Amino acid sequence: MTVTDKKFKKIVAVDNCGLTPEIVEKINELSVETIILYPDIPTSEAEIVERISDADCVLVSWQTKISENVLRSAKSIKYIGMCCSLYDEKSANVDIAEARKRGVVIKGVRDYGDEGSVEFIFAQLIFLLKGMGVHKWRNESTELTHKKIGIIGFGTLGQLVARTALHFGMEVYYFSRTRKADLETERLKYLPLDEMMRTCDIVSTHLPRNTKILSEKEFKIKKKNSILINTSIGLTFDKDAFVDWITHDRTSYAIFDGCGYDESVREFNDIDNVIIFNQSSGFTFEARQRLSEKVLNNMIGFLGR
Repeated sequence: MTVTDKKFKKIVAVDNCGLTPEIVEKINELSVETIILYPDIPTSEAEIVERISDADCVLVSWQTKISENVLRSAKSIKYIGMCCSLYDEKSANVDIAEARKRGVVIKGVRDYGDEGSVEFIFAQLIFLLKGMGVHKWRNESTELTHKKIGIIGFGTLGQLVARTALHFGMEVYYFSRTRKADLETERLKYLPLDEMMRTCDIVSTHLPRNTKILSEKEFKIKKKNSILINTSIGLTFDKDAFVDWITHDRTSYAIFDGCGYDESVREFNDIDNVIIFNQSSGFTFEARQRLSEKVLNNMIGFLGR
């Protein structure tokens, strides 16, 4: 690619990035060669390198890791478009530090799947509290009204969950690395993590990938007959501590979507009081559209069009 061309030489989507056909057509217009779209997840670094060998633009979902070794091998890369959220270097599935050394520009997107995740969380809670599915939280059907919900991680999604919970008349608390006093009200308050675990009926985690915040200590003090929800990518807690808690407190429940667990914790499927939705709750038709448009705009911005 040259600046004057304002096109990439070759674009490769290394896995199934979930882009809409309409946006793929527009992305194709940004490439000299026809875009290559792989429909599956590569199983090794060697396969990743083979797929992107001479591409100067790579598109990747959160499911594939672009490591230091991959970046060293694929020397033509100038731009990586992450078709997923990019919060920080620690949580990214691309080695951003190595990319920076090599002058590779990386752009991610944010705030595209939050609405679907919020709907999933409250749909699951309503079904569980009222016993409308396989499980029932308590002996009698109950309401969300006046239940205490603790939100760990108070970014865009955490705040959307808070607003929805307030609509249902819940008592809402949050915990985050940085306190957001300007958002606090009589009905929305900050709570230290220990106190949240002891007092909240429901705890929902909304954290960047690779962020584990709940350890054995927190699970030992977690309120009996309570609910844990995770729609973050990967586990937000120590696995062994969670299993010990959920198998000993049979009145409590845990709710996950397809992002909230992986192959290493398939054993959760065998625990009766764990509810698992095997798809990403936030990846709806509308989310795909938002994601695709943001990926395209990032590419256009890089090319200076």
